[in-house]
Amino acid sequence: MYAASREASSRAREALRAALTGSDTVAATTGSELFAVVAVLDDQRSLRVALADKSVSSSARAELAERLFGGKVSGATQTVLTTAVAQDWSRARDLVDTLVLLGREALLRAAEDRGRLTAVEDELFRLGRIVEDNPALEQALTDHGKPAAAKRELVQRLLAGKVEDITLELAQQAVARSKGDVGEAFDQLSDLAASLREQIVAHVRAATALTPQQREQLAASLQRIYDKPVTVHVQEDPTLLAGVVVRVGDDLIDGSAVGRLQRLRQSLS
Repeated sequence: MYAASREASSRAREALRAALTGSDTVAATTGSELFAVVAVLDDQRSLRVALADKSVSSSARAELAERLFGGKVSGATQTVLTTAVAQDWSRARDLVDTLVLLGREALLRAAEDRGRLTAVEDELFRLGRIVEDNPALEQALTDHGKPAAAKRELVQRLLAGKVEDITLELAQQAVARSKGDVGEAFDQLSDLAASLREQIVAHVRAATALTPQQREQLAASLQRIYDKPVTVHVQEDPTLLAGVVVRVGDDLIDGSAVGRLQRLRQSLS
């Protein structure tokens, strides 16, 4: 985002935090309704352009949002939406992307209020691994010829009753809007959940399953490096032969046997 949109997004997020009262019901409703608003804006380009048109006064944009959605969404959602459209956005798409982020944050806050945020984070990470390991499923979820409703229905059939309700709603929304890597979309959601717990995420590929003690030791080591609590998500990858590969943001720590062999080859070449 350009500077104007970053500032607008920051103010919209402040409005969301103020609107969520600590009730999981308010947070869950706000998240679901923001997703519904996004679905409307995705379908109507002229509307999303009008709501982000800087040549129109902020009060007029806020009034338009009130006319369109007032009485159809809760007071908390309307407050967040009105605040968002009243900001100056560099692009209409930045407004929509921010509303998506706010919807996700609201649902994750609802999970936190229920004491289920860690469970949702873990489920989202595991969904990313399932999609990554199943090319047929990934193709079905990213098929551009398939309508969004069909993708949501597929996710519903696969996950209903097997994951947290909030995990299911987040997964359906992510799949419906994804233009590319669904597994990456799930990872981003998992990372967002961790950030709300003020933790960073370490994505670990291990040649063999790590014991709970090994996980704790790895998390403690990474915490010393990054000076912040670390959530460790582990995926088994026998092709590494031995050791682990750790990714934290853009940082990559390759302690695998394969990685050591590659470095040895490079040193001999």
